[in-house]
Amino acid sequence: MAEAGDAPLAGVRVLELGAGYAAPTAGRMLRDFGAEVIKAEDPVNGDYARQWVPQKDGLSLGFGRLNSGKRSVGIDLRQPGGRGLVRRLAAEVDVVVESFRPGRLEGWGLGYEVLSEQNPSLVLTRISGFGQTGPYRNRPGFGTVAETASGFAHINGWPEHPPTSPPFGFADSIAGISAAMGTAMSLFRRERTGRGEVVDVALYEPLLFIVGDMVLKYTGLGEVQGRIGNATGAASPRGIYQAADGKFLSIAASNQVIATRLFTAMGQPDMIEDPRFATGPARLEHNDLLQKYVSDWVESLPRDAALAVLEEHEVVCAPVNDASDIVADPHFLERTLVGITGPGGWDSVLTPGPVLHLSGYEGPSYDGVPGVGEHTHEVLGAGLGLSGDELGALVAGGVITGRGDAPG
Repeated sequence: MAEAGDAPLAGVRVLELGAGYAAPTAGRMLRDFGAEVIKAEDPVNGDYARQWVPQKDGLSLGFGRLNSGKRSVGIDLRQPGGRGLVRRLAAEVDVVVESFRPGRLEGWGLGYEVLSEQNPSLVLTRISGFGQTGPYRNRPGFGTVAETASGFAHINGWPEHPPTSPPFGFADSIAGISAAMGTAMSLFRRERTGRGEVVDVALYEPLLFIVGDMVLKYTGLGEVQGRIGNATGAASPRGIYQAADGKFLSIAASNQVIATRLFTAMGQPDMIEDPRFATGPARLEHNDLLQKYVSDWVESLPRDAALAVLEEHEVVCAPVNDASDIVADPHFLERTLVGITGPGGWDSVLTPGPVLHLSGYEGPSYDGVPGVGEHTHEVLGAGLGLSGDELGALVAGGVITGRGDAPG
């Protein structure tokens, strides 16, 4: 039983077999709330995400964000000896997270039937492009495929431009967070049943849930949603507006109360009595005209002045921040951003911390991005009881990383 103030997942051990974005995101979510995460990587090159750019002092910043605080073990899964080590590790942990194409683990003799036979309480969390079932289960899938197959790209952007994918790992991140949620639910159920299970996450499914209204619109009304820029097609006025100094801000007057406050802030409280703007449906019908009124008002003031007026009237609004704005914001600095340590000059590097806060837990530190296989001998020696001679033979055979011979 965890004491007050303990991390909620304290004592949970996770073996992370996935590389790239989605599975390491799941691993980071679990590690953020107290789990010990052992990251199994290729003993020579490590997780391919180590090669991502941008880099600082020879280490990928993106890799550091997802993997700080994990313990790296260099194991070659292509070799029978490496797969044997994974089976032994899986017998000692609570969770295995993997992101191979469906069938790969089974082909290696690492499927759930095998792993659960020696560890019935094991939770196996599987992340793949299209899931473990269905006609597309064998297709490879990265985030870009999920972002297009889910319909997100089709509705993202402006009508005069092609469908647009996001410039970051959107689908992978959402899938990783969802996988961590599924893992936590399975661990909770295990407390009652004593048995583990398989968590099956397809990259596209969490994203399809997020854009799910487009499916309801088509199946309920026969309408195919297109791209409408910063609007939603569900409420007005809403959008991003440019102020007199060229800076941008957002306003979301998505209900009657906020719309009334916005019109008052603009110095035109009587607009709410105008039949064209008196109700939500009416505002949507006259959206173009209403957006011009709002744009003209925002353009008449510098951004900070416009935001001050909007905040005074309790209108939902915010500046459109870039990274330099975010790291200077006192709210984000107090609540969200944390330091991350790495080699050389990483002292100034900040990263977003946990995605949520618990009153009984202060949160993790991000005090070390592991080198490839940095903890191999520690985990396999002290953890599995391998002798020095056994470890030496595995190093000689290229099955595991040797002590200190792999770069970070």
